[in-house]
Amino acid sequence: MKEIDTHTFITLHRGDDVRRLAFMADKFPSVNMSYALVQIQGWQMARSKLPTWATIDGIVYPPHLNMEQCSSEDTAIYKQRILARLLGSFLDQSTLIDLTGGFGVDFSFMSRGFRKSIYVERDPALCAVARHNFELLNLPHAEVICDDGVEWLHRQSKPDTAAPIVIYMDPARRDAHGQKVVALGDCTPDVVALRDELMRKADYVILKLSPMLDWHAAVAAMDTGGNVSEVHIIAVGNECKELLLVLAHGHHDLRVVCSNDADIFAFHPRLTNAGSGNLPTATISVSPTGTILVPNAAIMKSGCFAELAMRFDVRSIDTNSHLFVSPHIVPNFPGRQFRILAVSALGKRELRQNLHGLRQANISVRNFPLSVAELRKRLKLQDGGSVYIFATTWQGRHVLVITSKTSVS
Repeated sequence: MKEIDTHTFITLHRGDDVRRLAFMADKFPSVNMSYALVQIQGWQMARSKLPTWATIDGIVYPPHLNMEQCSSEDTAIYKQRILARLLGSFLDQSTLIDLTGGFGVDFSFMSRGFRKSIYVERDPALCAVARHNFELLNLPHAEVICDDGVEWLHRQSKPDTAAPIVIYMDPARRDAHGQKVVALGDCTPDVVALRDELMRKADYVILKLSPMLDWHAAVAAMDTGGNVSEVHIIAVGNECKELLLVLAHGHHDLRVVCSNDADIFAFHPRLTNAGSGNLPTATISVSPTGTILVPNAAIMKSGCFAELAMRFDVRSIDTNSHLFVSPHIVPNFPGRQFRILAVSALGKRELRQNLHGLRQANISVRNFPLSVAELRKRLKLQDGGSVYIFATTWQGRHVLVITSKTSVS
């Protein structure tokens, strides 16, 4: 049978180069080659992005672009842990409703432990894939509903029960023409317009948003008297992946959580002056233990530089540099640390003295008039090596901070 031949082909060749396999279609007339190539490429991506899924034979994967855009296992598990913390002992009595089902990665992890979980998706093809995959993933309490999530929501009323209900939404960040949108109200569905209805029909609302969105603006758009309780800025491998908003009933002092892999930094912006306004600045000194500190991507997105400086007792090079210095290595700092070797002005004599014998370096610019490419050309340095140069502005002067990695970087 064609289906068996195709499945066997996928199993036998899933470790092969899909570009090479594409030229072999004539040799396997009984194989649905276009489908097989999508599944092979999907499995290859899943090995690192969705390792649990990759261990299960028969999982159906979407096309390459959808695999690139779907949540990773790491970020999906992060959301599941948020729900477990919020619901505590009520988790096994609660209901999860995902109104924007999609490929179902988030749903498959978040729904574990819930008494009931509902996946709503308007695309019949995605619903069919979800039913198939959820059975293989052992999600017996998952109900798949093929419907428009917003229309389905309009028809629901909150059950007269004390069991908590969680609504999860991942609004599309593209308009009808496929162009990216940046305002929360321009996403589809419009969660700003749905805000009041969502809060009437759920105890908690979790919104997954683009990391490109301004989290302050997102909170302002969704907040009605302190009901936005948490913001989570999620980075993986020092790259911001997701912005999560948690809405709950009652008034809450907003908590912002910056997560980068195992590094967690949390603060309350309403209780602290977390921004750059009161940043302590310092002299850059060259010493055996002098260190420059670079916050991770989640911290950078949050903008909590004053809170960071206060908590770790570090000083900023300049208000807009987002680089910090310390006379020593700082334990548990959420970012990278480098030992300061030299500080150089941009004059020819200073550069010749401080860069003598150097052929390559890793270059980063912060609050500096030249791009990395322009500076690299001027310094005549190749990329790479063990030296890291931070070009920045310090006390009104453009300088190069020449460093090497510390053991905790």
